[in-house]
Amino acid sequence: MSAQRHHGLTEQAADTAIDPACRMLRLPTIRGQFPDLAEAAKRDQMSYKGFLAELLLAECDDRARRRSERRIKAAAFPREKSLRAFDFDANPNVDAATINTLATCEWVRKGQPLCLIGDSGTGKSHLLIALGTEAAMTGYRVRYTLATKLVNELVEAADERLLTKTIARYGRVDLLCIDE
Repeated sequence: MSAQRHHGLTEQAADTAIDPACRMLRLPTIRGQFPDLAEAAKRDQMSYKGFLAELLLAECDDRARRRSERRIKAAAFPREKSLRAFDFDANPNVDAATINTLATCEWVRKGQPLCLIGDSGTGKSHLLIALGTEAAMTGYRVRYTLATKLVNELVEAADERLLTKTIARYGRVDLLCIDE
């Protein structure tokens, strides 16, 4: 089934055609932002290419944002934590420069492990969740779990002869965050 193209559409016909076309092509951001961006393009006398680029970049940016949100949700963090919210002054033994270097996630790319060790109340869980969130926003698949939960899950999987499948599921993530 092919749709017949109409050249020289009126403004009203074009407006009517854009919504269903965006739905069919699964372009929700363009669909939602088109009226405002079209008005801005007209006001700023933007070229057709410039206008098209603005629409496509808005769609790409929104898709990247939604992918990050899905990865963060899939990580199953118990709460939201960020590096910006970490109080380095209250934790003088935590080096901000080192944490900022870790936030680049180069160590995740290289497959290097990271173990956060310290006394109770020093921010290990906060940093674990914040660094995991950074990794998810960078594009890595992340999973958060408690050590006790992981051990129990592996024991149950072994009892049910599903250990290989369970280990494989954890092996599909780029970063496994295990908290105490």
